[in-house]
Amino acid sequence: MRTAIGIDFGTTNSVVAALRPDGRCETLRHATGEVFRSVLCFGSAADGRPRHAAGPPAIEAYLDDPHGSRLIMSLKSYLAQRSFTETRILGRSWRLEELVALFLRELLAPFRAELDGARIVIGRPVRFVGASEDDGLGERRLRAAFAAAGMPDVEVALEPAGAGHRFAAGLDRAATVLVADFGGGTTDFSVLRFDPGPPRRVTALGHAGVGVAGDAFDYRIIDHAVSPALGKGSSYSVMGKPLPVPPGWFASFARWHLLSLMRSPRMLRDMAEVARTAEHPDRLRRLIRVIEDEAGYALYRAVSEAKATLSHAEETTLHFAHADFVLEVPISRAAFEGWIAPELTRIASALDASLADAGVTHGQIDRVFLTGGTSLVPAVRRLFEQRFGPQRIAAGGEFVSVAEGLALIAAEPS
Repeated sequence: MRTAIGIDFGTTNSVVAALRPDGRCETLRHATGEVFRSVLCFGSAADGRPRHAAGPPAIEAYLDDPHGSRLIMSLKSYLAQRSFTETRILGRSWRLEELVALFLRELLAPFRAELDGARIVIGRPVRFVGASEDDGLGERRLRAAFAAAGMPDVEVALEPAGAGHRFAAGLDRAATVLVADFGGGTTDFSVLRFDPGPPRRVTALGHAGVGVAGDAFDYRIIDHAVSPALGKGSSYSVMGKPLPVPPGWFASFARWHLLSLMRSPRMLRDMAEVARTAEHPDRLRRLIRVIEDEAGYALYRAVSEAKATLSHAEETTLHFAHADFVLEVPISRAAFEGWIAPELTRIASALDASLADAGVTHGQIDRVFLTGGTSLVPAVRRLFEQRFGPQRIAAGGEFVSVAEGLALIAAEPS
């Protein structure tokens, strides 16, 4: 019997799982045992030659030398965007597929012996991230990256279907299940019918998704709690006429996967020019400093910690400091929920679309399975409780359920 492997290449974290002969799913981990963050770091070695690292070592390399490093985050968010084809890093042009393949090789290096000859199923979202996303392009680029990493024969399954297979492994009776998978960049829904058998059967009834999840919630925190202190909403002068500081700068600044692109010399020159006649020049200079010094990861951690705290507390304080920029902003859960109201509406619409696609009503759903870090946000949980009642809702495996479910799919007959 071929080894069954599931690979969840995520916006924020990536996970590899294998199905053991005893039927147990095991998450494969690197020697450190740490969660493998989906990041790359480029820099120069002591002899001047370029070097790179992925996952936890990439974060360590960046923190050791933030000024001399380039941290690449949220690679998955670019897959379906035609506007992104390549970028220059340390004088070399990299295509998106090459960057993803480089990351995948590092992620999978310790598990190569298990991958040889295995049946490998990888996940993809129902809808990729982006205002003008092309889902077909996203999947083609994902397959191309795996092929470049030495795996040309992978199979692709929807991520919420993977999570659903993992949840269904514990069911002892037939059920119609709504699976909600909250990633860093996307929220995906699958409606699945399970028959425990034997033989065990899984029938996909419908799917829907939206390019909104944890990163979008982080965006709202930055937009409301951080960006005003860096010049958002202020003005500058051109020939004595006041004009708003370009709001597009702050839209990019608050999105992790766009932040590194703001380091272009032209962008930084434009910001410096605007700062010369700005209403609050000190704020824009702080913005420039944060971007130039690659302080985005520290800000990312501060925002993520504040968001996580609001999942179990009514109020928290966002702490962030870099050079002369010190931020101490109290945030209440009520304010946060007001900020993310547009995203909650889009998530609710995608939920309803998944039921419509499956041809079922709320009352015909037997169980609801929530997975992914954003499922821990109280306002998200409340959305499902209001529609289905708390007794039908289960949650768990926030970071591993998709990969383990993909491994279960890989073990099924072709």
